Amino acid sequence: MTSRRLLRFPRLLRLLQAAGPAPCPGSGRRPVSGSGSGSMNVFDREMKRKQRRWAGSLQDSQLFDYLRDEVGGRVADRVYDIARTFPVALDIGGGKSHIAEHLSKDVVERLFLTDVSEKTLRRRTEIPTHCVLADEEFLPFPENTFDLVVSSLSLHWINDLPGALRQIHQVLKPDGVFIGAMVGGETLYELRCSLQLAETEREGGFSPHVSPYTAVTDLGNLLGQAGFNMLTVDIDDVQVHYPGLTEVMTDLQGMGESNCAWNRKSLLHRDSMLAAAAIYKEMYGNEDGSVPATFDILYMIGWKPHESQAKPAKRGSATASFGNLSKIKQPSP
Repeated sequence: MTSRRLLRFPRLLRLLQAAGPAPCPGSGRRPVSGSGSGSMNVFDREMKRKQRRWAGSLQDSQLFDYLRDEVGGRVADRVYDIARTFPVALDIGGGKSHIAEHLSKDVVERLFLTDVSEKTLRRRTEIPTHCVLADEEFLPFPENTFDLVVSSLSLHWINDLPGALRQIHQVLKPDGVFIGAMVGGETLYELRCSLQLAETEREGGFSPHVSPYTAVTDLGNLLGQAGFNMLTVDIDDVQVHYPGLTEVMTDLQGMGESNCAWNRKSLLHRDSMLAAAAIYKEMYGNEDGSVPATFDILYMIGWKPHESQAKPAKRGSATASFGNLSKIKQPSP
């Protein structure tokens, strides 16, 4: 039977020690947050906690998990691509990530889940699992603890993403790997454009109703600055079709993915809502009357450096020149 416990911080170190973390100086210290005086404060984190708790309390909350289940499966596929077993793994935002459901005990021997809501933490998996109530921005784990860290669709709500990536790098053991997925790019551009055009026409201006997202071109730099190497970054589009704009916004609310930016507008006028729905169907509607919602999913893989990892050859150590390629004779048939 799967071991599941909701842990409080005083008991956390004892469990981690039982899991066999690699010894290191200062391993009992709580990681320092990447937030600083120069960090951005775009999102209302308390509002996001409330949104996730509300979404997790819905009796039919599983009806809104289709996107997380799809992306969680794709993250799990990337874990399986690595030919090794991970004794201790961490799933950040794991209460709603659905990665664990796609993993087996042959790949991950022990798993820690973190989330901001107790309701979303209660998930079923065959892997011995420990649930930790914690914020993604403040990971309460010692250095060099995990062989694998995964995250799916939670990092896009973090104010200090560079600091969060540094914390992930810190809690990984040397030669440990981070595999993540986050919403980014031009996600929900159909919804954003429709609302902006409708509000401009009806109210003479518009307010942001869709949160800002990280560009895929920035992600590699952020991972490198956090200390990761052997980086892989790619993007995948997931398009979901809905009856109309109202259903798009209802499902986003059910996912706990409503906008929580500080500059958000709390109310949307009825006239603007009706106009946005008409614009959405006119500009993006399908022949069957449905409308698409596009999610740009950014996938990332980064490794914590270790002496056993392959390294690039030193500059100037090549024994052949590209200029000589044309002089190479093809072997006779």
